[in-house]
Amino acid sequence: MASSKLSHEGDLYNAGHRACPGCGAALACKYVTEATGPNTIMAMATGCMEVTSTPYPESAWGISWIHNIFENSAAVAAGIETAYKAFKKRGKKGYTDYDDINFVVLAGDGATFDIGIRSLSGMMERGHNVLYICYDNEAYMNTGIQRSGSTPLGASTTTSPPGKESFGEDIPKKDMPAIAAAHGCKYVATASIAYSEDFKNKIEKALKIDGPKYIQVTSPCPRGWRSDASKTIEIARLAVETGAYPLFEMEDGEITNVKKIKDRKPVEKYLELQGRFKHLFKMDGGEKIIQRIQEIADSNADRYGIDK
Repeated sequence: MASSKLSHEGDLYNAGHRACPGCGAALACKYVTEATGPNTIMAMATGCMEVTSTPYPESAWGISWIHNIFENSAAVAAGIETAYKAFKKRGKKGYTDYDDINFVVLAGDGATFDIGIRSLSGMMERGHNVLYICYDNEAYMNTGIQRSGSTPLGASTTTSPPGKESFGEDIPKKDMPAIAAAHGCKYVATASIAYSEDFKNKIEKALKIDGPKYIQVTSPCPRGWRSDASKTIEIARLAVETGAYPLFEMEDGEITNVKKIKDRKPVEKYLELQGRFKHLFKMDGGEKIIQRIQEIADSNADRYGIDK
């Protein structure tokens, strides 16, 4: 594990990291540490945030932090949580503060939806007292912007490019919150970096619940989404305001809270700010894909009761 000194009082995710300008995931890291506080042990999978925040021998983290490979961040956190629980039971000196420690995973969508889903499934199934947070930038941004199970329909990536025979990603985004809920997670929520207080409140609520918890936060990536770095928050907000990325909470498998949207915007407002969707506005048949994306947003609105 590694801990870094705080750059100033209360700062647990320090300036000086190597994240790109406008990086939504870097904001997510900041908000996570603000909500979890210093008594946190975080396991982080390989990904953008690991690479940019811990270039040897430096670290941006002011909490106990451990890096692990793509596929096993949930397993590592589960092992740490189990060890602390066992040491508390034995009365081992220095480990009796189990109840005051937050065991957290922070991983990207590639490590969550795809490569790490096996260890995540095991962690949830076994009931470990771990909060798993996925910063969702909808592709493997660190290794070349390849598509992931989180990549939305129609998006262009290096492995799902548009062309004469394709329109970009041809599979809808995987429903990871539903998968987490199906595993019996007591608390599941979606969040957005555009609504920081809502995100932090959900983290604080999750940490009060014993057992596995899952939060997924949409985190636009200017490089991968080919968007203006100054518009990261606007784009994240539009994802919510169009219904493309609904914000909700689930407790014991039941939806308990939904962010309502008044005068929901058409998805074109969201898509047109991102270069990964620009081909849809130019190619033959692109309007049909945009309509399908609109239908997904409309289905989200119906499913979660988004519209005021």
